[in-house]
Amino acid sequence: MDATAGHIGERRGEAGAGSPPAALPDFAKGPVIVAALVLAALLIAFSGRYGYHRDELYFLAAGRHLAWGYPDQPPLVPLLARLMSDLAPASLMVLRLPSAVASAALVLLTGLIARELGAERVAQALAAICVAAGPLVIGAGHLLSTTTFDLPAWALASWLILRILRTGNDRLWLVAGVVTGAGLLASDLIAFLLFAVIAGLAVTGPRRPFGSSWLYAGGAIAVAMWAPYLAWQASHGWPQVAVAQSIAGGGSGTSAPRWTLLPYQLLLAGVALSPVWVAGVVRLLRGQALRWCRAFGVTFIVLVIVLTVTGGKPYYLGAMFPVLLAAGAQPAVDWARRGRARPRTGLLVAALILTPLITIPVALPVVPVADLHRTSIVAVNYDAGETIGWPAYVRQIAAVYWSLPAAQRSKTIVVGSNYGEAGAVDHLGRPYGLPAAYGVHNAYWYWGPPPASATAAVAVGFGRPTLTPVCGTLRLAAHLNNHLGVNDDEQGAPVWLCSTLRHPWTAIWPRLRNLG
Repeated sequence: MDATAGHIGERRGEAGAGSPPAALPDFAKGPVIVAALVLAALLIAFSGRYGYHRDELYFLAAGRHLAWGYPDQPPLVPLLARLMSDLAPASLMVLRLPSAVASAALVLLTGLIARELGAERVAQALAAICVAAGPLVIGAGHLLSTTTFDLPAWALASWLILRILRTGNDRLWLVAGVVTGAGLLASDLIAFLLFAVIAGLAVTGPRRPFGSSWLYAGGAIAVAMWAPYLAWQASHGWPQVAVAQSIAGGGSGTSAPRWTLLPYQLLLAGVALSPVWVAGVVRLLRGQALRWCRAFGVTFIVLVIVLTVTGGKPYYLGAMFPVLLAAGAQPAVDWARRGRARPRTGLLVAALILTPLITIPVALPVVPVADLHRTSIVAVNYDAGETIGWPAYVRQIAAVYWSLPAAQRSKTIVVGSNYGEAGAVDHLGRPYGLPAAYGVHNAYWYWGPPPASATAAVAVGFGRPTLTPVCGTLRLAAHLNNHLGVNDDEQGAPVWLCSTLRHPWTAIWPRLRNLG
């Protein structure tokens, strides 16, 4: 039995060692779909707790300023935010519903990738469950974000490319081009996947795709779909480059030192399940049964190098998990069957159970918000803190605004130092009589400057040195307090009253721009 299990991946329907399988195992439709639906149900069940994330407030604002591009993202997610908000303006559950659906699709695609790699039904189910249970997918699936759609775009493109390599059906490059083009409208990151896959094919082969006109036609489709966004970037001086440089320099709350990129993957997949994806890397690079798609092993190495050099966020690399877990699932199943099968199977099952049990309270808003400050959740999960306190902050900003005399108030605007503050005022401030906000961060800066009639500002989150050259009169009016004891980015932020402007807004605005 050990010998059979040890060589099951080499013999299953393959014409020879290293050749693509001539026939694929049956798809584990039942367990894979169940895993996808359980994840979607979990995400939907917790989608309405806590509040908006700062990025979601920004997407909602961008959705009110629809364009082909923004300094830090393509147009798809702001468009989705606009559509969901139009359906149900005050519903977090509706806003986040596309993320739950995208996460379920990711689980389904992982099962399909495992099948494409010749995994039997049990291994397909294992790969799907590993993805569904991982901290990256649960955390990203909770929020409306570019990551939520970037992950399934990578997975679908990878599945199509694997299928092309296995079957030789080059016409699928056209479909891959459409998928990639759509992915590029959600996030630029899928371009890294394409670069790395091409490098992998050039290094290890097969090189036959480079002689196919279908490959170049698919690439042309992807570029054509991406072109409006590229045109926007070009016409605005490529601000995405400045944003990327800021991220690499630690300017984002989820930035991390470059050396942590690879070790961080252990946390993003779940430490207990990481042996599965590590086995997938080894199998893609060394396994004879997957020699036909060894390019994907090289793809992972290229991505590690490129993202480390460019200072990408650790979760960027996590988009490879569907392929890596799919490749490692069969070895994991074979390992569980060898030797002392019962204890090994028990260890694997325990990892599948413990990972979501540990992940869910940290990645999802399970803990009552009033008790959150008693835990270390915000220290571990930065994004959890960024969903806390926005209504309280907006009330405090409104209190400062309404403390002004009516004559002065009519000439006063609200300016946020980041898109979270400005987005919160825009989305939550109307019941408090606040005017539309201006901001100096990313796309908000492009939506300015304020009108010349605005001679004063309630300025939120700025340091005194930034405002002193701008404001003839500057008074500290308040410090933001979420009254929950949660140490998020806005807790304690200053709220200033700035008046007697030293220069017109058209001269002030260029000095305040913040890309990052």
